[in-house]
Amino acid sequence: MTNTVSPETLDKENAAYWSTAVSRVTDSKVFIRGYDLEEMIGKIPFSAATFLLLKGRLPRPAEAGLVDTVLSAILDYSLQKSGTVAARYVASANPSMSAALAAGILGVGKVTVDPSEAARFCLDAYARLKAGNQDPDQLATEIVAELRAAKQRIPGLGHPVFRYVDPRAARLKEQAVQAGVWGERAEFFEKIVKVFTSLPGKESIVLNDVGMMALVLVEMGFTPEETTGLAILSTLPGVIAHVSEELQEGRPIRTVAEGTAVYDETVKDFHKDWSEAGWAAE
Repeated sequence: MTNTVSPETLDKENAAYWSTAVSRVTDSKVFIRGYDLEEMIGKIPFSAATFLLLKGRLPRPAEAGLVDTVLSAILDYSLQKSGTVAARYVASANPSMSAALAAGILGVGKVTVDPSEAARFCLDAYARLKAGNQDPDQLATEIVAELRAAKQRIPGLGHPVFRYVDPRAARLKEQAVQAGVWGERAEFFEKIVKVFTSLPGKESIVLNDVGMMALVLVEMGFTPEETTGLAILSTLPGVIAHVSEELQEGRPIRTVAEGTAVYDETVKDFHKDWSEAGWAAE
């Protein structure tokens, strides 16, 4: 009896384990999204190369300029950024640039630097607007009411220092408008923010730089996950500078300084508690 194999099974068996359109390497060439890297070196700006890698096409000059603006939007926030402090702690214990950078990147998340939550919120809110064919102002009011009832925050809002306006966010928007990128998604997000900040006691809360970064990158067609990567890329020069400074200072093993932490001074009876926990006495 002859065993027959379906075409679908053959396709699966013969399928390559990896498949990528990002780059290709030959014996003599490296191709980035199909372009010869040799021809690009010294000609294409880093921001344009970043756009090409992520989007798969060469950007217009205005698009590359806007990516450059985004990548300059965070840069550094001194020792008030948890990831930077973590990187310097690690560098003091393990004087390695790569280990310290990894620690700094791990400090990026939901409450700092990462625009992805705001990007998803922006996309979801706009999808809801289009699906319901609702008045934008009315829907914005409903969304704010729902969030407040659920005790949830609007991602991308708030800053420990800036009130009413985050100047970095304002500059980002200005550049996006000039580049012709600002669109309906970002505008509807701003309507939601306007409704929220019109509430008593909320007037001074800002749309921060990370929130604005999310809006700009969403309008450029980047995914929420890609916004995370680009935000990290934006912070890396600052983290590199801090780690380099830490390595040059050569201060070994930073710890929590005396006077900056409160310790529980309770002294417990180990033998008594060990016995009461059911362990046999020695």
